[in-house]
Amino acid sequence: MESKVSRRLKEAIAPEVLEYMFLPRLNREFTNNFGHLTDINQAHLLMLHAVGLMPTGTSAALASALIQMEEEGMEAVPLDARREEAYFNYEARLMDIAGRDAGGRLHMARSRNDIGATVDRMRSRALALDVLDAMGAAAKAALDRADRFAEVVMPGYTHMQAAQPITYGFYLSAVADAIGRDMARLRQGLAGLDACPLGAGALAGTAFPIRREAVAQWLGFSGVVENALDAVASRDFAWELMSALTINAVTWSRVAQDFYIWSTPEFGLLEFPDRVASTSSIMPQKKNPAVLEHLRGKAGHLIGLLTASLATVKGCNFTHTGDGSRESMRSFYEAAEESRRCLALFRLVLESVEPKPDAMARHARRNFSTATDLADALVREADLSFRDAHHIVGAVVRDALDHQVPADEITTAMIDRAAMDQLGRAMHLSEETVRNCLDPVRNVAARTATGGPAPSVVRGRIDVQRQRLTTVLSDVESRRHQLTAARDTLKRDVRALAARQV
Repeated sequence: MESKVSRRLKEAIAPEVLEYMFLPRLNREFTNNFGHLTDINQAHLLMLHAVGLMPTGTSAALASALIQMEEEGMEAVPLDARREEAYFNYEARLMDIAGRDAGGRLHMARSRNDIGATVDRMRSRALALDVLDAMGAAAKAALDRADRFAEVVMPGYTHMQAAQPITYGFYLSAVADAIGRDMARLRQGLAGLDACPLGAGALAGTAFPIRREAVAQWLGFSGVVENALDAVASRDFAWELMSALTINAVTWSRVAQDFYIWSTPEFGLLEFPDRVASTSSIMPQKKNPAVLEHLRGKAGHLIGLLTASLATVKGCNFTHTGDGSRESMRSFYEAAEESRRCLALFRLVLESVEPKPDAMARHARRNFSTATDLADALVREADLSFRDAHHIVGAVVRDALDHQVPADEITTAMIDRAAMDQLGRAMHLSEETVRNCLDPVRNVAARTATGGPAPSVVRGRIDVQRQRLTTVLSDVESRRHQLTAARDTLKRDVRALAARQV
């Protein structure tokens, strides 16, 4: 077939356009889109034949040609940038096999616009399911480790200052909850793209009596995009998915930052095995947290991709435009691939990092994270308002810091001195009460209200989280089975049509 795709243009495409615009796009898109184009062409052919728009002989010949292309693979298609893009190169090969007349008939009642929009949804659907699996693996790793370390007491931090005792398992359970919400956002975006654009044409539908719903069913969609213009003009499903990916990236980046700090010798709360570290080219003592740094950097990358995609589209008319579809989707595809890789690394980190229980306990005992319980004891046993109790304990902490006394060595005498200074009377707490308040293990165990860090509460919560995760991943697997079943039906029907060739 000759390379021209239109008689509208009298001049040949400029070499610069071919080299810098069409060829890079063709090389990038043909590999990724070949399988989707095949499925779309087969579904469209079956529909044209079913409604009587294409005679059986021509339909059977095209079905046979499409099967041949699928079996030969994309390597058998000679790519020519002068044909502009993936679809025209695919069509040229189809014409070579089926003949110019038959091959040219398949484009009846459709446009590159609705074909491209359908490819985008099919490809996005597959990537979203893959990322959901990766998120689920990370969430499972967090829950498994949370269960294992539900009793490992450590300081909790606010403003990077010791706050109140928690457990490492409690922390990981919180991470799993955050990932669960990220998965819910991604599933919502996946549901939003479950409508087929094919049949919308360039933007105004078609006068041919087609059956869009039949094509949608063969391609695994639950319905069609109702408005033809919206079908080709909109890619907001990708922005919704990318927003979910970016929020998830912020989640893993924040966890990476915690691990980054806690694994330093100065904190010494966590330790990474050598398999997730790197070394220095000059300093022999170094063990660098390279995976954590990579995760933090990639979170910024995803934020940039989302911003780039939205910025690309914001100035586009609400019609189909090349920059609005191709460039915005390119950012999404990159974001999805980066997310899948980073989530595998995040899972590895969650599985690999080891808490240092003795160091964690020592920090929790000595760094004043138990001070709130001491104030609570003054409220319960000395009948103080919490604000007065807060002032007294604040003064005790200040006194302890000035005299280099760790939290677990605070005495009832120190409390009484502060109380006399603040309120003019002693509190007379027993030494046993003070010791119990300043014990981080007792401190954590006492927090049994819903959402607290007590090990029994954390493990109960983990059971619920695991059940929910199992349900979500089961739904993902069910969706995969539905798509596989739809595609199996498509292939069976195409083979049956090809068998009718005279």
